[in-house]
Amino acid sequence: MLRIAVVGSGPSGVYTAQALVQQPLVPGILVDVLDRLPCPYGLVRYGVAPDHEKIKSLQNTLRSVLEHERVRFLGNVEIGTRGLTPERLLGLYHAVVYCVGAARDRRLGIPGEELAGSHSATDFVSWYSAHPDAAPAEFGLGTRSVVVIGVGNVAVDVARVLARGAEDLRPTDVPHPALGALAGSAVRDVHMVGRRGPSQAKFTTKELRELGALPSAEVRVEPADLALDPAYAPATPTAAPLAAVNRRNVDVVRGWADQPDRDRARRIHLRFFLRPVELLGPEGRVTAVRFERTAPDKSGGVRGTGTYEEIEAGLVLRAVGYRGVPIAGLPFDETTGTVPHLAGRVLRQGVASPGEYAAGWIKRGPTGVIGTNRACAKETVVSLIADVPRLAARRITADPLDALRAAGHHPVEWPGWLAIEDAEAALGASLGRRSVKIPDWDGLLAAARGERG
Repeated sequence: MLRIAVVGSGPSGVYTAQALVQQPLVPGILVDVLDRLPCPYGLVRYGVAPDHEKIKSLQNTLRSVLEHERVRFLGNVEIGTRGLTPERLLGLYHAVVYCVGAARDRRLGIPGEELAGSHSATDFVSWYSAHPDAAPAEFGLGTRSVVVIGVGNVAVDVARVLARGAEDLRPTDVPHPALGALAGSAVRDVHMVGRRGPSQAKFTTKELRELGALPSAEVRVEPADLALDPAYAPATPTAAPLAAVNRRNVDVVRGWADQPDRDRARRIHLRFFLRPVELLGPEGRVTAVRFERTAPDKSGGVRGTGTYEEIEAGLVLRAVGYRGVPIAGLPFDETTGTVPHLAGRVLRQGVASPGEYAAGWIKRGPTGVIGTNRACAKETVVSLIADVPRLAARRITADPLDALRAAGHHPVEWPGWLAIEDAEAALGASLGRRSVKIPDWDGLLAAARGERG
């Protein structure tokens, strides 16, 4: 019987497990889905905004895979420096597929980035998503003005959560301390800033339109910013599907530029063609961001113009992308932030490493949407299945779970996760809310053991 470990229980890991148990060439494969956290679903649980319930409902699809009779969830198992080494893990399974995502945020690389009040959007998302690694941080919500640097969907999510009233978030699973902090927020102006225009921004039109649907906030756009966009003129030809999507973004933003002020409680300012050059804070805490005005060049990028402006901000959140995090003992390309591979086979010094594979963001970088992980997982599984004659000859332990426990690990199995779900439902009921996430390691592990606080 072939035993495969999948490291990571987000979409890429679960789709990999699904492809393994559904492929017809090698029947009876057993899959253990390992995760460092005691909870499954990865970024679907800890990265999707709490008010995006339709996307979060993908958990139901992932659940059906993790409940398959030949799939076993093992949470609270870390691979790397503080846990099981890749070498030791490969000794427990015929093959290991790494689907660990891209957990590190990209830096701006500008002066003042380390000032108090400057954070990654990743940290902010982890805080309002109750990630157990999130520090109980104060995000400076006592300030009136916030700058979000970036124009992707994460930036839109962060801006929307900051501008949305706490009562709108109360029906979601936002942890109670975060909900209380958002209820007491003094934020009135959220500036979402990008160095290029809306036609080149990475947010989707659907996400963008959601900003205009907030009942307690209005969206403002500088017509002078919009006029710089190459796709602003109605006569500009649309050459490709992507350009068509970007033109729709321009149309949405144009509508906001033309509408009168509605004098709502909060304002989202969409700013374009501004490149951050410095975070200002004479007393060690950020007070403003200095930007250089950019303009389109002739190659599809932007150039600096030598003109500058400052936007006041007591809180700055950078949302400029993610990078993969290396796992000790596994090859890693610092340039791309990925594990070197060939069709999913991990490469060590340019040669495929027997039994080691990768899928998801750690394989291809942080690109695509959730559904992109299906095709990515299938490619890796095709490579793995082709290698089965060699993999099946490897000698492994009878049951990896016994070896994990003998090595001092305390895996959270599926019943433990169900106990966490029950505890979160009970917590929500005690607060007069729906299910509310438990935000700390001790609470999650206690719940997994059936202990109630």
